[in-house]
Amino acid sequence: MTRALDVTALASDLIRHPSVSPDPGESQIALGETLSVMGFEVFHLPFGEGEERTPNLFARRGKSGPHLCFAGHTDVVPPGQDGWRHGPFAGSVDKGVLYGRGACDMKGGIAAFVAAVSSFLAGRSDPKGSISLLITGDEEGPARFGTVKVLEWMKAHNQIPDFCVVGEPTNPTVMGEIIKIGRRGSINVRITVKGRQGHVAYPHRADNPVHRLIHILNELTEKPLDQGSEWFEPSSLQMTSIDVGNVATNVIPAEAKAALNIRFNDLHTGTALKEWIETVCHRHAPDCDVAASISGESFLTSPGPELDALKASVHDVTGREPRLDTGGGTSDARFIALYCAVAEFGLVGASMHQIDEHVAVSDLDTLKRIYERLLERTVA
Repeated sequence: MTRALDVTALASDLIRHPSVSPDPGESQIALGETLSVMGFEVFHLPFGEGEERTPNLFARRGKSGPHLCFAGHTDVVPPGQDGWRHGPFAGSVDKGVLYGRGACDMKGGIAAFVAAVSSFLAGRSDPKGSISLLITGDEEGPARFGTVKVLEWMKAHNQIPDFCVVGEPTNPTVMGEIIKIGRRGSINVRITVKGRQGHVAYPHRADNPVHRLIHILNELTEKPLDQGSEWFEPSSLQMTSIDVGNVATNVIPAEAKAALNIRFNDLHTGTALKEWIETVCHRHAPDCDVAASISGESFLTSPGPELDALKASVHDVTGREPRLDTGGGTSDARFIALYCAVAEFGLVGASMHQIDEHVAVSDLDTLKRIYERLLERTVA
């Protein structure tokens, strides 16, 4: 029989395994041992080679549907500068607050789900459905050999769930504020305009690439991309760098570079935006280079039974009606959305990536009880 686990002790134990992205694997080994005792079939799935080698874990309990999956990551960002009141990997509890790198982003979320499963299973016969966890070790990094590869493995082994909850810290200030049902897409673009170097006093003997780059950037930024859509705010194009590298005041440079990022809603695709930027660039500078990297497309999980169950579970425990939201940066949910319905709900994220990252012990317990209610509503 499964015994109920203490969520704070679980979170502290995970924090004590330093796992700066990519996670070297010790935290997932410990997690896998805990899940095995709880009756999960555990698969350790490393992908990548050398320095890119990324540990991943998939664990499942049950064979039938409905199948609820929890997704998260054990890797964390570096501790950063000195000044931590408690060691970043000490997992210390002080006056009802758990401190440590990953406390809210997102080892605390993983601990809350595992503790919720243990309470759900304690004293209960096997549920009708299945419960699984998809845990990666590179969400904070390039995300090349983590969730993307595990999902491919899951599809090949008939392990795709009906609904997935990503335990990212979604709440700005208090538990129960926000469920994220989508994210904007993201594209990074680098533009290089080539010219001919020369003396500024003799411009007819040179070709100034800066002037043409200015025309390109003016056209790209002069109008809004859109006015937003039903669930998304307007798309945003932001220049992130303009660089000539010219230390002389009397030289026309040979090339000029710029970089930009677009966070785009569901009115666009990364490919369409890339083609638009290329068209604008080549209109003003036919021989320019445009290098684009699409890190994720926008996605949206439309309201339905799965989201209703999550919303109701949040309300049961907190008394709040969570707002459905699509703001913020990207997460691994962008990959999961290609396979099944997905939503994000986790802890308060105000301190994530900061010195003294922390989470209230009471919030850990609240999240654990929300996840337990979701299990009762979906797989009991």
